[in-house]
Amino acid sequence: MNLRDSIFAAQIGRPQTDANGAAIFEFCFRANDSVFAGHFPNRPLLPGIFQLEMARVAAENMLNCPLTVREICRAKFQRPVLPDEIVRVELKLSETDGIVQVRANFSVGGQAAGETVLWLCRK
Repeated sequence: MNLRDSIFAAQIGRPQTDANGAAIFEFCFRANDSVFAGHFPNRPLLPGIFQLEMARVAAENMLNCPLTVREICRAKFQRPVLPDEIVRVELKLSETDGIVQVRANFSVGGQAAGETVLWLCRK
């Protein structure tokens, strides 16, 4: 299974919208997912690249088109994401001159897990 397949398999339900207009996605990576193999032995945790890719894939879902990363403007990882935890992603999008700006906040059980700002281009 590749990165994208793991993210699709981990998505729980359909995205929701909160009162502030952010799209809310939820993901749960099961302990037997190959993403945890070797990262790290005896203490598995979700690689940080998955948070960035979850934001990109969620933006593609919202815009219904493929997107490529132009720039990672911010990536902050605040706590490890462990197997079988539900990761909540709050996503806000804006677009200027063909560049989609994605702001994503990640949390687990109400605790901040990370944040990112990506600039994406439509393919």
